[in-house]
Amino acid sequence: MGPHPAVAAIRLAVRRVLHEVLTQHAVHSGGAALAAASPARAAAGGVATGRPEPLVLVACSGGADSMALASALAFEAPRLSVRAGGITVDHGLQDGSAERAAEVAGRLAAMDLDPVEAVTVHVGRAGGPEAAARDARYAALDEAAQRLGASAVLLGHTRDDQAETVLLGLARGSGIRSLSGMAAVSGAAGRYRRPFLQLDRQTARKACLVQSLPVWDDPHNADPAYTRSRLRHEGLPALEKALGKGVVEALARTAQLSRDDADALDSWAADAAADVRDDTGELECAKLFSLPPAVRRRVLRRAAIDAGAPAGSLFARHVEEVDRLITGWRGQGAINLPGRVQARRQGGRLVIRQG
Repeated sequence: MGPHPAVAAIRLAVRRVLHEVLTQHAVHSGGAALAAASPARAAAGGVATGRPEPLVLVACSGGADSMALASALAFEAPRLSVRAGGITVDHGLQDGSAERAAEVAGRLAAMDLDPVEAVTVHVGRAGGPEAAARDARYAALDEAAQRLGASAVLLGHTRDDQAETVLLGLARGSGIRSLSGMAAVSGAAGRYRRPFLQLDRQTARKACLVQSLPVWDDPHNADPAYTRSRLRHEGLPALEKALGKGVVEALARTAQLSRDDADALDSWAADAAADVRDDTGELECAKLFSLPPAVRRRVLRRAAIDAGAPAGSLFARHVEEVDRLITGWRGQGAINLPGRVQARRQGGRLVIRQG
């Protein structure tokens, strides 16, 4: 008798990602074919390539999603000659957080994950509490991955998380890139992997239940002071009540379609960026004007970032102001952008410089 369907689903999702990591590792190590792709060779003891096995870490908070992910990684990694470890981050925002992080680390070690670390971070205030905690967490994960030489870090975001991300982007009036939600692969060199984006939150929780895995429900996830919490417990249920079941699946599908479109537009803009510059490298306003707006704004955004504007501080309104130097030219002065960058129109050229 096979595993429970929920357990089988999470293991399959992780197995697919591990195969991708192994393939990438083999390419980077100079190998040709991935021997682990053969079930027979994997069953016989994995890959005998002479190369060190890649290390994959799971970021685990102790919640149902990440505990299910950790259990699937612990099960699949030895069968594919992958080393598996775990990281839990203590944000220090709640009483007893250090003890809870130590408990999660103990659970990961009990799954035979190695190395396992509990990392304490300081959460600042920039961007609000949710953004600050996220920035601190990813900084800690980046540092641990680099220090330990990890090929990938698995994150437990589910289809429900994806739907929430799309709605948050929609509420901010963001562009199509924001509506594309979270990528299955992101970060430097594709470090972050999200195996569960096609699985719902209930599947992960059920997998923990049938495996008797203890889980911790973060009270912040139910605190109405946080926007995502309100959306999760009030907004999405209201949408499903008004529109019927299937809203989460539809939003997740919207994310994928938006990502495909955004990727295509980014590629178009990258090609166009070289064509709209003169021999000195300056942007020509007439050529910019001829581009479709979605492509032109991407070219302008990239030019501002290249000039020194921080990507995280460069918002749509900034790009729209620069765009008006092209589409609504009335002799207006320079546009001030984050990072002490200025954009001005001079003699039919758009000059974007820091200073």
